[in-house]
Amino acid sequence: MGLILDSSVLVTAERQGQNARQMLTSVAQRVTETEIAISVVTLIELAHGAARANTSERKAKRQKFIEELQTAMPIHPVTVPLALRAGKIDGENRARGVQVALPDLLIGVTALELGYSVGTANLRDFQRVPGLTVVQL
Repeated sequence: MGLILDSSVLVTAERQGQNARQMLTSVAQRVTETEIAISVVTLIELAHGAARANTSERKAKRQKFIEELQTAMPIHPVTVPLALRAGKIDGENRARGVQVALPDLLIGVTALELGYSVGTANLRDFQRVPGLTVVQL
């Protein structure tokens, strides 16, 4: 079993001044998962946040955090089976009037494909992904 971290957990850690290893240690102390990883979609979200930083200091700090993450944990790609599963879930959800933001859906389906849970502060959106186990961090 493992845990895919949502960007909400990583952004909170970065804002608190933690580096990637400190964040991983903190998360590992709260969960019993054997592997902690992220989706490449989370990396996209973090890069977006770094590019939008309002000061050069904040931008450099965010970029350093991203670089540390790349060596500190596995990063899982969006694969063809994952994309097809996400499309199926999105279609079924929308037919019932339920919407999940595409990044959250892809992160959630990454966890499903791996048999992992998602660790997040954003329970609401991830609980809309059928079959996904969500851990509040």
